[in-house]
Amino acid sequence: MARIAGVNIPQNKLVHVGLTYIYGIGDKFSYKICKDLEIEKTLRVNQLTDDQILKIREYIDKNFTVEGDLRRENSLSIKRLIDLASYRGSRHRKKLPARGQRTRCNARTRKGKAIAIAGKKLTPLKK
Repeated sequence: MARIAGVNIPQNKLVHVGLTYIYGIGDKFSYKICKDLEIEKTLRVNQLTDDQILKIREYIDKNFTVEGDLRRENSLSIKRLIDLASYRGSRHRKKLPARGQRTRCNARTRKGKAIAIAGKKLTPLKK
């Protein structure tokens, strides 16, 4: 089983697809890794030799910030914004979108599941 950057890469996936299981490596960088290390696109993870796995591991360690370090870096950046009391930091603290998206009818992913307001009834109009 190939273990790279603390992540078990699935055995039956293509190499460039399996590399995307590492936090911080997407399609673009996985293709770049395969191209730079001259690994075929049709090769699967279980067909990699130990030497190739070692090359991939060393290349990622040398050129990328991944997994725990990247998560820590992101959380420290958000914490810094919150401590500065910037507008973006306040949006993060309130768990609202921080990049200008509207919140009136969307933003369900960020705000969480919609909660019905129980017991709220409209007052009848007086004539």
